[in-house]
Amino acid sequence: MKLQYGRVIQDGLDGTHGLPRRRLDELARRFGAIQAEVRERREAGEYGFYGLARQENTVRQIAAFAEGLGQAHDHVLVLGIGGSALGARALLSALRPPAWNELDDEAREFFPRLTLLDNVDPTSVAAALRRIDPRRVLVNVISKSGGTAETLAQYLVVRKWLDDALGGAASRHLVFTTDPERGALRELATSEGIATLEVPPDVGGRFSVLSPVGLLPAALVGIDIAALVAGAARAVATAEEGDLLKNPAALFAALHWAADTQLGARVHVVMPYSDRLRDVAEWFRQLWAESLGKRVDREGQVVHTGPTPVASVGATDQHSQVQLFMEGPFDKLITFVTVADPGEDVLIPVLEGMPEEVACLGGRTLGELLQAEYEATSAALAQMGRMNSTIALSDLAAQSVGELLMFFQLATGYAGCWYGVNPFDQPGVELGKRLTFGALGRVGYEPPAPPLDADADTA
Repeated sequence: MKLQYGRVIQDGLDGTHGLPRRRLDELARRFGAIQAEVRERREAGEYGFYGLARQENTVRQIAAFAEGLGQAHDHVLVLGIGGSALGARALLSALRPPAWNELDDEAREFFPRLTLLDNVDPTSVAAALRRIDPRRVLVNVISKSGGTAETLAQYLVVRKWLDDALGGAASRHLVFTTDPERGALRELATSEGIATLEVPPDVGGRFSVLSPVGLLPAALVGIDIAALVAGAARAVATAEEGDLLKNPAALFAALHWAADTQLGARVHVVMPYSDRLRDVAEWFRQLWAESLGKRVDREGQVVHTGPTPVASVGATDQHSQVQLFMEGPFDKLITFVTVADPGEDVLIPVLEGMPEEVACLGGRTLGELLQAEYEATSAALAQMGRMNSTIALSDLAAQSVGELLMFFQLATGYAGCWYGVNPFDQPGVELGKRLTFGALGRVGYEPPAPPLDADADTA
């Protein structure tokens, strides 16, 4: 994996926009203090996700479960929201064939189908339960806290569905991924003997994709989770580098922080040129937004800081967003993700009698066209003075995807230091959770007071 950043620097653009090269030298000089802070906070237990690069026992435990009980089912239903679902979805999209659930058993190599319910929209939940056979499903309920309102509501609905179909055997179709000691799911698992996997206490939900939260669903559909973890270990090893220009995750964070705070580039776009990485961009969006969008810094000073992440995909969004990127405000830093070997390609045929603008495509491949689209878009943005960088992957094997996911998590940890905020809390989200329970009448929670004349401002 390589980070190409020349088109973030002024002399790689139009000579006017972008970061001056001397700013890059300043960031490199300051990096020693940033790296020292990260190491100090790791020792204090804050950066627990680093430990996900070393979890041989967990990988063996999950693999054994997937090969045993997991293969007794032909459908896996995941209940979760946010970090409890986005990571698993990203892994499925990146590492399993497209339209996985539409493939027949042989094409799926007899691994189960996988459905993720990451919302409480009643139409989605009802439709899923109508098409899944409760006798053949394994339900993975994921909540680190064990008290997420949406996930608990999903669980109650699905548990009734299982009970109606299976009676006393319903609990054998459940596995909980949750805190090792606390929370409602842990209490239920203990009282009913439901199988569980543990989310490490020092790993937050949005950093949990390479924990059992993401690894169990991945293993159940045949993804090589040992290779995922090996890729993560490769990223962590690279992040030990003390030279900023040789530490891609730290450099990614530094460039984005500098572009935001010095140049007002507060919109950070991740745009893979691969449909298989579309959901990785969506996963990154939560990681970056929830980690860096904070009201106060670590000193308690009100800062209201944080960039706005945008998920995009090429070449599709060349026809929706790139016009804005090209000619709109100079408030964006765009990161492309490219894949040198996508695994397969499709030849564009040569057909007789085609107009010249059609015929010129014949004899090339769709992969070549996609690569040309990326190169042209990056170059055009640069000519217009628009900052863009590229994460170049060699392939989309499990090890490469594990490295990419850990790279983004490492970058987020570094960015927390550059911004001076705690990247591991989410007080704004917690407030919403408390008010949700309050609105439902849960004891101990106060519902929000409605604004005066709230109904007056209704069209």
